[in-house]
This record gives sequence, C-alpha cells and structure tokens, in this order.
Amino acid sequence: MTWITLTTDFGEGSHYVASMKGVIATIHPDAQVVDLSHSVPAQSVWDGAQALAAAAPWFPKGTIHVAVVDPGVGTSRRIVYAELGDWRFVLPDNGLLTSLAASYPPHRIVAIENPEHWLPDVSSTFHGRDIMAPVAAKLGLGLCPDTLGPPIDELVLLPEPRAERVGERIQGEVVEVDSFGNLITNITSSMLESAPRDESVQVLCDGHQTIGLFTAYGDQPEMTLIALVGSTERLELAIVNDSAAAMLGVTVGTPVEVVWG
Repeated sequence: MTWITLTTDFGEGSHYVASMKGVIATIHPDAQVVDLSHSVPAQSVWDGAQALAAAAPWFPKGTIHVAVVDPGVGTSRRIVYAELGDWRFVLPDNGLLTSLAASYPPHRIVAIENPEHWLPDVSSTFHGRDIMAPVAAKLGLGLCPDTLGPPIDELVLLPEPRAERVGERIQGEVVEVDSFGNLITNITSSMLESAPRDESVQVLCDGHQTIGLFTAYGDQPEMTLIALVGSTERLELAIVNDSAAAMLGVTVGTPVEVVWG
C-alpha cells in the first residue's frame, strides 16, 4: 500500500487541496492520501517545517510526504525528492525539512527537473498540483527517483533557533503555536531532566510567569497559565482550557526562560 500525505498552507476545505488529490487519484487510484495539515500559516515555511517534524515520523516506512508551502513558486527555487529516515518527501527546497533534518539527516536528495513526470501543462503558480502531486503518485507506483533529475548534495535549511542552558537557567523561545493556542518552545525534555518539579522552578515569557512544571493540562484550575512537557517532548506554555497565544499576545520568536535553584 502507498501512503501519501499532504501538508499545505492552503486552508481547510481549499479547492487547491482537492485538485492535488484529484491528480493523485487519477494516476494512482489505490494510494491512501492523508491530510497531514492544511492549516500552516500562509507562506510560513518555518511553521510548515514544524508540522512535518511533528507528524511525518509517525507514518509507515516508505510514506511519501508532499509539502506545499511555497512562497517562491514559479521562481528558480528547486523542487526536490528527499529521503530522510524511513520516509520520502516531495517539496520545494526552501527549508521545509529543516527540523526533520536535525534528527534524520537526508541520505538521498534528487532535484525534480524531468518534465516527463509532470502534468503536460504546468501553471507557474501551482506546482503542487502540476509537478509535486503527479511525481508523488508515480513514485508510489514504483518510479525510480533517479529518473526525476540529478542528485544534489544539500538541502536548503533555515536558521534554527537553539535553546541554551547555563547552570540552572535555560533560555529558549517559542517556535510554534499549535491549533489550541499552546506555545511550544525549543526547550527539550532532556534539557529539563535535572530541573525540579516543584515551586522552585520559574518559567518566564514576555513578562508572564508561571511556577512549576506539570504533566497534564488539567493539573491546574481553568484559565491558569502552566508549563509542561508536551507530546513533542518540548516545553509548552498553556492556558488551561483557553489559548495562551491569544490570552498572552505571544507569537513565534518570543523568548522563554526557565530558572530554578
């Protein structure tokens, strides 16, 4: 069975998504197509990279992940086929694999340049439909990636903010706001291993402060700001039963500091 996922910034219910699915179904009717996310903020390659890093590794070996967050569509930016870990990717070479590549270095990258595998007529503004969708469907049918174009050595990667720990202080930042408005940081669970789980821990963000590290969103009363390690194994800030992003007015890039001792 071929699994193909779609990640875009097109928005839920977009006819652009349906067009890509139609192309895939025409070429490979038996492919299982899964919507990974269509809620990536418009033209935000960084958020697309976070979505792929969070969800792609949970799919079966050989899954083809197609991502279309492509503000450079129609320009000289490349489209690539890449293999990272056990998965395959078809996407613009604009940084969408930045976060995944940190954990799964690419072991095969091919520039998608052979129009033989595209649709006959290619729009300059919709390469997701006219190039990426047909290529993904044909790969699912057994197309050899080497026929797509020449091999290349490196992917384009975005500058990735790193959290730093000095003694009993960790400085990081918000790198993602999820669909619940939770603020996901780049402070990992491993960085917090030696931090106590009591009131000696302070988490500071944009003038806001919370005390302690919790294990579940429901560990504190409604409308309370809490800090916890979430399913991505990174520190999150959340408002119980509400949106931390909306309530605090915090966006991606806002500094976060954890202090104890």
